[in-house]
Amino acid sequence: LQPPLLWSPSLKGFEEGVVGQFAIVKRCREKATGLDYAAKFIKKRQSRASRRGVRREEIEREVNILQQMLHSNIIQLHQVYENKTDVVLILELVSGGELFDFLAEKESLSEEEATQFIKQILDGVNYLHTKKIAHFDLKPENIMLLDKTLPIPHIKLIDFGLAHEIEDGVEFKNIFGTPEFVGKLVPFCPQLIQGPGWSIGVITYILLSGASPFLGETKQETLANITAVSYEFDEEFFSHTSDLAKDFIRKLLVKDTRKRLTIQEALRHPWIRPKDNHQAMVRRESVVNLENFKKQYARRRWKLTYSIVALCNHLSRSLVRKVRLMKEDSLVSSLSTKSWQVRSPTWALALPVSRP
Repeated sequence: LQPPLLWSPSLKGFEEGVVGQFAIVKRCREKATGLDYAAKFIKKRQSRASRRGVRREEIEREVNILQQMLHSNIIQLHQVYENKTDVVLILELVSGGELFDFLAEKESLSEEEATQFIKQILDGVNYLHTKKIAHFDLKPENIMLLDKTLPIPHIKLIDFGLAHEIEDGVEFKNIFGTPEFVGKLVPFCPQLIQGPGWSIGVITYILLSGASPFLGETKQETLANITAVSYEFDEEFFSHTSDLAKDFIRKLLVKDTRKRLTIQEALRHPWIRPKDNHQAMVRRESVVNLENFKKQYARRRWKLTYSIVALCNHLSRSLVRKVRLMKEDSLVSSLSTKSWQVRSPTWALALPVSRP
């Protein structure tokens, strides 16, 4: 273990923003530069028998993946520290809040503006594909804004705690996912959810209407809708939505992965990249149903729309188990302990990162 990580006494008294069961995020400041960053404290699992904390190989996997990231739509890792109880990731500060929070505050939104957000998400995911990395947790909560004061803020994909590198020729089976959901749906997973295209289709549907495509009155009904890919473009929600936008969603929410748009194909879809002036005009004149979006957002039921995307991710992650056994030393990522060495206390904690 490295020596304890030393922080400024200003840590005391500040609230902690909960990120996950075993992680919190605080805003911190680099004393030498005065620049602000986000410090993500990940609680380490102290023994193999314990269920509290995150296993070291999982933390190293997240760090190893983040160290490979160099894209404008993906959060950047600045530094890594470690103490007896935590590994601390010093990350780019993404202070604009969630994309959907931003949209709920807007007075109007054209489809042209909406596509600029969706394209940024697609660009980030496409970059991950070039690195053979699957995020496995693409949902509204993990789509953040760098600075919400801009007319079209810059999107950042965050939280790579469940991300995996995908190796050629390696099969994947279920080790992830909530048993309540995955147990019933595992037989459908290989055909139903592969890749992030499905999640982006769900996110786009919610963004344009405020409604969820599959949300039922009960969990059983919701699961049945997802399995059957049963959804509609209700006139109440989509009366001003263009046929181009609906076509984009339809081609992503496809059960047969061979017929579903790939991320690169989605980037070339005319809703994202108009092929002529008429298609461009349609996007400008079509508007998002923000009134309904805000109503849905204000209700407690709104939180369930997050779970729809999360469920799709759970189904996708159910494919993530390597069939072949890995050697013990292969569990240690290329990130060496040396790169985690603790230096002098160059950081001062400031205000917590705000998360709804």
